Amino acid sequence: MPMHATRAGGVATITIDRAERRNALNAAALEDLDEALRGLDGEVRALVLTGAGGHFCAGADLTELEDVTFTQHLAGVLDRLAGLPIVTVAAVEGSCMGLGMQLAIACDIRVVADDARFAVPVAKLGLMVDYWTLDRVRRFWGEGAARLMTLTAATLTADDAWRLGFAQARGDLTAAQELAASATGLAPLSQAGTKLGFDCDGPLEVARYDAAFARAWASEDLHEGRAAFRERRSPEFRGH
Repeated sequence: MPMHATRAGGVATITIDRAERRNALNAAALEDLDEALRGLDGEVRALVLTGAGGHFCAGADLTELEDVTFTQHLAGVLDRLAGLPIVTVAAVEGSCMGLGMQLAIACDIRVVADDARFAVPVAKLGLMVDYWTLDRVRRFWGEGAARLMTLTAATLTADDAWRLGFAQARGDLTAAQELAASATGLAPLSQAGTKLGFDCDGPLEVARYDAAFARAWASEDLHEGRAAFRERRSPEFRGH
């Protein structure tokens, strides 16, 4: 199977396993990733996405035809990943190129190993990425680095990712899972609503954020958080 899903407490880990292709995705693997994301249930409070065999994802598998159907399906999978109401962490080592970069920017947080390498080599292939991708690469890397990667096909390093703020932590899969686990005891409504706010780009999204804001302020979790603070204990948030 090109995709494996495991669970430890409230943290799910999805591993791309096409090591023979440095975890480049073909149509079948993309479908498996979509199914793995759809299969996450309410008990999952954080997700770690990673790759097997020393690489995150080297992109789309160009040994197979990449057509409009594939790119449309990919857009849906990226929307699903980015729209999850839980904390998502990309654990990146080795190659994170093209489609791999799209997966990494669909996650909230990135933990990178020292050998991680990043690129958006569309100019080598005569391709363009969609606006969603271009916008998030620019936001998460900064416009200078985004222009460098897309216009010159430059490959950036783990040090670059750390220096420019693309990476929020350095380390391996265990470090990423520990970071994800640290978020599982926090208020789900706060996390889900805040994620909506980060992606506001129009009146409809702002209205959704405002609704989430009101829901959090009226929630039982707010009362629990205040009570736990007063009583000097850990809160037990339930997401309502």
